[in-house]
This record gives sequence, structure tokens and C-alpha cells, in this order.
Amino acid sequence: MALTKLTTDLIDSTIVTSVNGSTGAVTLETGTDWQATPKTADFTAVAGEGYLIDTSSSAITVTLPSSPSVGDEVTLVDYGANAGTNNITLTSSDDIQDSTLDFKINYDKGSVVLFYSGATKGWLVKSAANETADALSVAGLDYSVDYLLIGGGGGGGYQDAGGGGAGGFLESNTGTINSGTTLTITVGGGGAGGTKTPAAVNNGSDSIISYASTTITAYGGGGGASDNNVVQAGDGGSGGGGAGGSAPQTGGSGTAGQGYNGGNGSPSANQGGGGGGAGAAGQNASSTPASGGIGKTSTIISTTNAASSSIGEQSGSSLYFSGGGGGDNRTAFGSGGLGGGTNAAASPIDADPNTGGGGGSAYNGSPLRGANGGSGVCILRIATTNYSGTTTGSPDVYTEGVNKILVFKSSGSYTI
Repeated sequence: MALTKLTTDLIDSTIVTSVNGSTGAVTLETGTDWQATPKTADFTAVAGEGYLIDTSSSAITVTLPSSPSVGDEVTLVDYGANAGTNNITLTSSDDIQDSTLDFKINYDKGSVVLFYSGATKGWLVKSAANETADALSVAGLDYSVDYLLIGGGGGGGYQDAGGGGAGGFLESNTGTINSGTTLTITVGGGGAGGTKTPAAVNNGSDSIISYASTTITAYGGGGGASDNNVVQAGDGGSGGGGAGGSAPQTGGSGTAGQGYNGGNGSPSANQGGGGGGAGAAGQNASSTPASGGIGKTSTIISTTNAASSSIGEQSGSSLYFSGGGGGDNRTAFGSGGLGGGTNAAASPIDADPNTGGGGGSAYNGSPLRGANGGSGVCILRIATTNYSGTTTGSPDVYTEGVNKILVFKSSGSYTI
């Protein structure tokens, strides 16, 4: 006799997947057995069950069922809507997503249904809701990255002129970033040397690290002003030096936390001010040549590897970046600051690339311009155990102790 009625007891926790019209045979699939009490601590899941997980107080680790059968399912829901802060980590003696690694739900209000596909690939995602990039992310690969970011140095002025300001100097860490995130690196170029006619003050370009919704910017250094130049010395990571022959003589302003102001020019001495550095302001012009401000030191990379990559300026056992350029008064020339800043001179002495140094001013030499500023650089330091090796732009890569050091001398990227 054909089946004409299913009792509520039969269908309460099952799903009818097919009914044979000839024989009346019914194929039933067991439904999810929801656990009513939200989980607030680590637990081991049981096949066929669904769990409300509340990570409001702390992260929770879910151990998936051992010795599962093909087709077994487990459903997990971020009941506390806080998994983006306190992650739900999944661990198993079987593979997850064809990997032996642990995975996690790291976004709020997520819901994931896992099913066991067999020994080859293990637990796979059957369906998900409210996910961000992926339903599951690899656990243990969210970490912070130490960085040194240097902006391009400003160009020096021409004749009785100010030195170029150094590129901005920023050294810190990113804070925790989710695995799979790409850090996009832009390395700023140095500013061209300034000219008298036409008037030109040329700042360096910004260096940038950007990822997700975060942008970190080391500003390019301010350009130094030239004699008879009605253009004010440039503001930047560090300020450019003011001109000496005519107004305006005020040095450019630096950016707090990145560099210092450029020195003022002196009309009476026909002396340009020194460009600001990351470690000190440029000197004001007087009867003696005005030097550029000193840069700052960093230990994010060894001096040996820095020399191999031709970055920064080494003095003794210290590595400097972002020194300001020197100013001139036609016959006397200020010194550049340690960190790539160059001396003022009769003919321009361009700053070395990947130092962030400001260019020194020049007087009546060849070519008829101030010195070019040095380009910036970006250095990343990552624990070797966390290093993905996924880069673009061909950075130099070194191993120092337990860390990998990436040196970007031009634009590129690193993916966590």
C-alpha cells in the first residue's frame, strides 16, 4: 500500500529527500540536532549536531569529530557575533580543507556547515553565510609585521640656496593582520634638484604601505628654496631649507613623528638653510655654512645586509636614514646630515638612492640645479615561521636570526 501520511514524530528531525511513487518508499536524511545551550568554552563536536558559539569573553577552539564517516556534518554559528575579535578555531585529527593546518572563523555573525568528504581532503565547507573573503582562514597565520618606511628626499636648491629635506622616517609594526592580506608597497622617488629660473622647489615623493582599509605614509622631504626664488621652501616628511638671497627665507616644516623643519636662510650672509632631517632640524643660515639635520638610526636590518642592498648610510656600527641636505652661500658649503643627506657644493652632489636623504644645494656648477634627493625604501621584518614567501617586485630577502627581512627598493607587495 502506498504511503499516504508521515507522522510528526517521524519528520521532526528528518528531511524527506525522495518518495518513490510506485512503491511508496521514502528516503529520509537525518537533520541537524541543534544544541540549545551556547558554547562558551573549548569543546569537541559530534557529527550531526549544530552549535551556537559565543566568543564574547574569549576565543574558542572546536575539535571536529574523530573517525568520521563520509557525509558527516557539523554546523557552527557565531552566536555571540564576536568571532572577528575572538576567533573560532577548528582543529581535527583529519584534514580540513585538504590541509593538516587548523582553520578559523574570523568574521562576525558567520555560519559554516562542514561535511566530511573522506580521507583525501577531509572536512570541507558545504555552505557558509556572512563570510568575508573565505568561509575559513588558516589559523596561526595572523601576525604583525615590523616595518621601516622611508619617503623620498627633497631636492636641494640652486645658488645661495637651502638644502633638501629628508624623506619621512617611520618605524613601527602593523598590528595583527589577517592571513591572506596583501601589503602593497610604494617606494617614493627623490625630488629633482631645484632651479633658479624658472623657480622650482621639488619635494620627494611619498612612500606607502597599504592593506585592507589601512594606509601608512612616509611623506617625501621638502625641496630646498633657490636664490631669488619666490617659492617657499617645501614642507614634507622633513622641511627643505630656506634660500639666502631674497625673501622668503623661512625653512619648510617637517611632519611630527617623521622629521624636522628646515633651517631659515639669511639674506645678509647670502646663505641658505640646511634641510631638515629625521633626527634634527636643519641649521639656520649665519656666517657659517648651514648643515642638514641628522637622520635616524634603525636596527631592523643588519649593517652587513644593508650594505649588500645599498640602502641607508652606515657610520661605525650604526645605520642611518633620512638626513637633510646642506645649504650654501656661493663660497662656503654646508654638510649633509648622516642618513644620505649630501653636502652643498659648487656642482650638485646627488643623494644616493634608497636613503631618503635630502639633496644639498649647489652654486653655479654643472648642471645648473641643486642636487637630487635620494629615493626612499621599505623594509619588512617577519618571523621566519610565519613567512609566506609570496611577494612581487623582487625585494631582497635575508634571514637574520629567527626573522626574514624583505627590502623593497622599488614598489611591490607581500602577502601574509
